[in-house]
Amino acid sequence: MVCPMCASCDTKVVDKREADAVSTRRRRECLGCHQRFTTYERVEQMDLMVAKHDGRRESFNPDKLRTGITLAAAKRPVTSAQVDQIVQEVEAELRSAKTREVKAHDIGELVMPRLKQLDHVAYIRFASVYRDFTDVRSFQSEVKELLHDGKK
Repeated sequence: MVCPMCASCDTKVVDKREADAVSTRRRRECLGCHQRFTTYERVEQMDLMVAKHDGRRESFNPDKLRTGITLAAAKRPVTSAQVDQIVQEVEAELRSAKTREVKAHDIGELVMPRLKQLDHVAYIRFASVYRDFTDVRSFQSEVKELLHDGKK
């Protein structure tokens, strides 16, 4: 590791901790200038590609998924931690499939039951965009199914 202060390659690790579930924080000391600095180490994930409905392909972006869920849950009793949890679970499930390409439809199918369990209004909002409701009947049909599931 190169020291950011003096560019020396002679450093040692002073402290190591788990920063979060996917990265390690290392506190280092330069043996040349004796300054300390922090580095983070994480596993490089394989690049997931998303096959869109119109045939385009783009890299999977968890921030884009987080934004979609956050918009669906706007002004609802859903915390950002709960949204982050859904995003992490969906991304983990996609990566565990060991495929490099996933259909946008499949991502929505992973989000829907999690939102349904968390908040019905957020679920309906997400479904209205994800399933591309074209009229009131399709919206009404989804609400009826939600009500029917709630009676079980």
